[in-house]
Amino acid sequence: MSEQADATSQAGTATHVGDVLIKQPGEAISYWQPVPANGHIDVIFAPHVVPMEFPIGFGTQTVPPGGYVREHAHDRNEEVIFVVSGKGRAVIDGVDHPMLPGSAFFIGRNRRHMFINEGEGDILWTWLIVPNGLEDFFRLIGRDRQPGEPAPEPFPRPENVLQIERDTVFAAQPTDQRRP
Repeated sequence: MSEQADATSQAGTATHVGDVLIKQPGEAISYWQPVPANGHIDVIFAPHVVPMEFPIGFGTQTVPPGGYVREHAHDRNEEVIFVVSGKGRAVIDGVDHPMLPGSAFFIGRNRRHMFINEGEGDILWTWLIVPNGLEDFFRLIGRDRQPGEPAPEPFPRPENVLQIERDTVFAAQPTDQRRP
């Protein structure tokens, strides 16, 4: 539920008060993701979910064992990743960094990065992107997901994925893209 109101300050003048939105487990918009990541993402906050003055996208991503988010960069966005559970490896500009619960990454514009699940179970992280737009990418390449439903068989990315990337929050793919 979103709440918005105008309040009166102590001086008696009207001040704008931003929205409040509370999301409980299972209430986020969720999408299954194609190969090579597989798994799923949840979009918790984005401008289409709650009005915001400074547009952000915020959610979670779950990647099963052996899955990975291929190397990419964002030319118009900054990203924060916080690992909640699981084990993996982030590769940022060709340098390996462990992904363990509590690991936090700030990734500035045009920094090439990828995330690889190297554990025996799922890896789960939160993502924050400023300005928003990652949620649109996930929607356009994914499939709707309902909480608790079994994972689908791995499915391919759309044929026009490179155009979807450029239309959302991704820099052009490097010609020397690294592999896990």
